[in-house]
Amino acid sequence: MPQNEYIERWTKLHGKRLDHDERKRKREAREGHNASYKAQNLRGLRAKQYAEKRRKEKIQMKKQIRQKEESKVKGNEAAEPSSEPLPQYLLDRSDQKSAKALSSQIKQKRQEKAARFSVPLPKVKGITEEEMFSVVKTGKKTAKKSWKRMITKPTFVGPGFTRRPVKYERFIRPMGLRYKKANVTHPELNVTVQLPIISVKKNPQNPLYTQLGVLTRGTIIEVNVSELGLVTAGGKVVWGRYAQVTNNPENDGCLNAVLLV
Repeated sequence: MPQNEYIERWTKLHGKRLDHDERKRKREAREGHNASYKAQNLRGLRAKQYAEKRRKEKIQMKKQIRQKEESKVKGNEAAEPSSEPLPQYLLDRSDQKSAKALSSQIKQKRQEKAARFSVPLPKVKGITEEEMFSVVKTGKKTAKKSWKRMITKPTFVGPGFTRRPVKYERFIRPMGLRYKKANVTHPELNVTVQLPIISVKKNPQNPLYTQLGVLTRGTIIEVNVSELGLVTAGGKVVWGRYAQVTNNPENDGCLNAVLLV
């Protein structure tokens, strides 16, 4: 074995450290920080040499990126003119000038379609039923048989809501935790307005919570935006719009939401 390959020999004899891969990954992750530090703090001749070195590295990087992009798009020159006639479905195979443009256009359309259904909070922390409901037992004789749950989170009920008879009621929504209005922020206009809630469209935690009108972080609600004066393309005033709850109402004592536009 050559004299200068002592590190490879040591590795073959004794193996690597247990955290070798992790240390290597961290060293590579720090390279960007080290490069930035040198660029900001080197002075004089060292700074000139380092800037020249980085310039050459960037040129090589751009060349490699350009080569990869060119390899994705097929060339439109025919290698050798063929004497045999080609079938109809193979005639336009060499015409691949717009391949990259078409693929980027398709990607853009997909992104726009996905953006229509995107929400400010795509993921929310789950809430267990033990945290959501507390067991309530009422009455002397029916205490053992009763099955009632009190909702411990803020809820919304419609304006014409009436409670069921006590004997048949299963879920209790306390009056102090019922919300009628929400502080809605318009992301484009950068204004926050207090708007009345129309309904609870979807609670991501559980379909049951949606039926009960439970308001937790990430819930999609419908609010009355007629006060904002939003108008459709046809000139009609927009009445209801969806918004997503962005805070924990049970902690803050108010309902904050972002309008989905």
